[in-house]
Amino acid sequence: MERKIVAVILVAIILVATAFASGYYLRELPTTKSSQIIQTSQTSQTSQVSQTSQTAQPATYQGTKIKVVAGENFWGSLVSQLGGTHTQVLSIVTDPNADPHEYESNSKDAQAIADAGFVIVNGAGYDDWALKIIGASNNPNQKVLNVAKLLGKKEGDNPHFWYSPYYVNATVKAMYSDLVAIDPAGAMYYAQQYAALNAALGVYNTRISTIRALFHGTKVAATESIFVYLANATGLVLVSPQAFMEAVAEGNDPPAQSVVQFENEIRAGHVTVLIYNAQTVTPLTENIKTLATAKGVPVVAVTETIQPEDVTFQDWQNAQLLFLQNALNAQALGH
Repeated sequence: MERKIVAVILVAIILVATAFASGYYLRELPTTKSSQIIQTSQTSQTSQVSQTSQTAQPATYQGTKIKVVAGENFWGSLVSQLGGTHTQVLSIVTDPNADPHEYESNSKDAQAIADAGFVIVNGAGYDDWALKIIGASNNPNQKVLNVAKLLGKKEGDNPHFWYSPYYVNATVKAMYSDLVAIDPAGAMYYAQQYAALNAALGVYNTRISTIRALFHGTKVAATESIFVYLANATGLVLVSPQAFMEAVAEGNDPPAQSVVQFENEIRAGHVTVLIYNAQTVTPLTENIKTLATAKGVPVVAVTETIQPEDVTFQDWQNAQLLFLQNALNAQALGH
């Protein structure tokens, strides 16, 4: 009886914490007037969680830590916070000086993934190397969470899902569900961890809401598609050409017309802040950055992976958002 009462209380705590910290992001915000650039976020249904994880006979906890491998450290940070002492998490892509789009796996990565009971991949073409390893290892006791499939996305779609608070919320739910499925005996522990993580994400979610409330409709630009989902969440209007951002993300040269259009937007004073992907740098993005600086447009750097590597997902994102908010504040005050 006492265990049942405790379980009911924990469920109630989770519901309250989730509603307070991230419930706002369970629904889609209306798109801005630059809908041709900003891709609409899609809220994941609960039923998708169980449908998008590949399962056979899942590995069990049984008193030893579950080996978890995340393709990238942004997902690794979140699952580590959820799994706590019940998991041993390895994130493969972590180098702050490298472009994750160009990562090449090695035999060490292959062995780690083959031995893992739970693997998390981004999908949508972002980490195909991991999917190839999973297919080759063919571990029947392994659970795989493909974030792109969870969100109904495919290769060719913008793969920067961790820059959408909606998608982060859906992915955290899926991770929690999968951990409970792997280790049913630890359900109460994971419930506590899930409630704590939702509360910890509250500052990050609140920062997004604050920027939206203060600067909705403000025109900004970005050198790469990494910022598209966050622009939608904050209500900022991206005036940088979609063709330019997508080409840079894919490692291609942007069309000449998009380069001219981007430069003209800056010269005409239509860009309040430039968001610069510091991990996807090309001569053209450097030229855009130099032009923006010359025109008095503040540049806010963002990164693909967590930097510094030893901070949590929410602290990393909140720090970047704070830089963005300060830059927008400064421009609004005319400084």
